[in-house]
Amino acid sequence: MMSEKDFIQNHYNLAIENGSFQWSAPSNIALVKYWGKKDNQIPANPSVSFTLNHCKTITKLAFAKKENDGTFSFDLLFEGQPKEDFKPKILKFFQRIESYCPYLKDFHFTIDTENTFPHSSGIASSASGMAALAMNIMSLEKVLNPNISEDYFNQKASFLARLGSGSACRSVKGEVVVWGKHKEIDGSSDLFGVEFPWPVHPDFKNYQDTILLVDKGEKQVSSTVGHDLMHGHPFAEQRFLQAHHNLSAIKGVLENGYLESFIKIVESEALTLHAMMMTSMPYFILMKPNTLEIINKIWKFRSETQIPLCFTLDAGANVHVLYPANVKENVLQFIQDELVGYCQNGQYICDEIGKGAVKCN
Repeated sequence: MMSEKDFIQNHYNLAIENGSFQWSAPSNIALVKYWGKKDNQIPANPSVSFTLNHCKTITKLAFAKKENDGTFSFDLLFEGQPKEDFKPKILKFFQRIESYCPYLKDFHFTIDTENTFPHSSGIASSASGMAALAMNIMSLEKVLNPNISEDYFNQKASFLARLGSGSACRSVKGEVVVWGKHKEIDGSSDLFGVEFPWPVHPDFKNYQDTILLVDKGEKQVSSTVGHDLMHGHPFAEQRFLQAHHNLSAIKGVLENGYLESFIKIVESEALTLHAMMMTSMPYFILMKPNTLEIINKIWKFRSETQIPLCFTLDAGANVHVLYPANVKENVLQFIQDELVGYCQNGQYICDEIGKGAVKCN
């Protein structure tokens, strides 16, 4: 089993002077949620997610050799323009990963990043952003140490991404990704995400995710604060057990194509996530009235048509509508007819399952 020490290398060839890489990495949406974490970005319970395809961050990392004066040196651009308010998060990330990437202080970096989804859309970009940056850093490491294997490259990229944003570790590789140690999933780890190790039923291939943008504003409670509120939460231990149970259950569901069971697990997980927020101290509500209107409309439509669409939520007000590709036309018509009016400015994004990070050059 891999440990943190396995990601510390001591042999780097620092002869390279400059260069650049570019990677894209997608966002992901958890089916079984993680909420609550231990020190050093370790999840309190395992999770499993669909990797998305179109909602992604594209990041170019240019590097130039400098004197190692004990400091990190980087410029940060967002869509080609300096973005000073992003720099503290990147600096904190570099500080967290320095012991695993000791060469960072030997280079000046220019990080130029952009999202394929609208800025301030309410879609969390930390997962895709940190995953894309981690892939670029590992491309540099591969130049400095050509002997590392592809598996090591991907595992360490996921490991590094996790230290920037927990869920980012699920955006590196794979259509369905498990993060967190689970007794029934060989190779599962709290340190990095792993591909779902069994074949996924054809009904879940090319699964669709239409994201309804209910509220594009900044959340009143950050995910970091929300995770911390699970410490001492009266229902925390039962919730962690529930997540293990649901991951066991959804394993068979994804293998066998049990859409009805999939719907029950995914919707229950979404509502449980928000129940944890509403019962923490202090308590908070991230759903909006239109979130609830959409949920009720989905339940009514599913009951009347028997079309197997369902919803999930992240730690916010937006609604992810999940459904098989073979009912896409009917579901999109339903969204146009009945749900778009609950979206801010009528905005929604159509996405589907993707395969993870991709090198662009």
